[in-house]
Amino acid sequence: MKELIIAFGLFLFIEGILYALFPSKMKSMLLKLNDVTNSQLRTGGLIFALIGFLIALHWLAFFKAVKVSNVSITLAMMSTGAFFTSLLEPIFFKRKIIKYEVVFGLIVIVGLYIIFKVETAYLTGILFALLSSFLGALFSIFNGMVVKTYDATIISFYELFFGVVFITIFIFSTDGFNVSFFDLSSTDWIYILLLASVCTAYAFIAAVHIMKWISPYTLMLTTNMEPVYGIILALLILGDKEYMNPTFYLGALIILMTVIVNGIIKTRKKV
Repeated sequence: MKELIIAFGLFLFIEGILYALFPSKMKSMLLKLNDVTNSQLRTGGLIFALIGFLIALHWLAFFKAVKVSNVSITLAMMSTGAFFTSLLEPIFFKRKIIKYEVVFGLIVIVGLYIIFKVETAYLTGILFALLSSFLGALFSIFNGMVVKTYDATIISFYELFFGVVFITIFIFSTDGFNVSFFDLSSTDWIYILLLASVCTAYAFIAAVHIMKWISPYTLMLTTNMEPVYGIILALLILGDKEYMNPTFYLGALIILMTVIVNGIIKTRKKV
């Protein structure tokens, strides 16, 4: 119970900061709720809570993967997001399974096998990254369904709110909140602010918003370009600890090229 009270307190604090910094935006978001019926709001609240829970698990798995492996391993595994989405879309959007997607799925498995074979020391990190990728694909599917009914700003606000609640409960349950938790340098706080605002909040709102015009699969496909520049930046910034066995890059390349070719075929066939 204490965890829920503190999580709610943190939410009120964050909400107060948002009202102070962006009063017109917050007012506009609240006015949009007038266009939503009570039934939609009740159903939406449950859906947002579910997606918020998935987002929390997604981020916990992602950072755990980075912690027990490295950035290159994690980003390579995250490139499987479009593959997971292609498997989930037929279930949630009632479309038929496409044969070449099955073939591409098998090729992705080959790429994963190559990485598993040469990077056995990072097995735990690989599994956590794959879990994070799957959860990311799952909540993208759900967002693609609710964005037709709710405004992207409302979706993002409440999903991230529930995500904060679930992560707060998790941290309290693992005794994570202590003095050292807040003992960060001023530079670290600046990095966290940038990551939270630009790289997370803005990116999340934009991703939800554009799903009015593109499918969850297309979104995941463009997101899967992240491993390319992410691995390059990791090598440049983090140095030697990001250098992997050459066979790892072969496996990562197989996965990434399969996803890209799949996207090109889909675009041409307009599936």
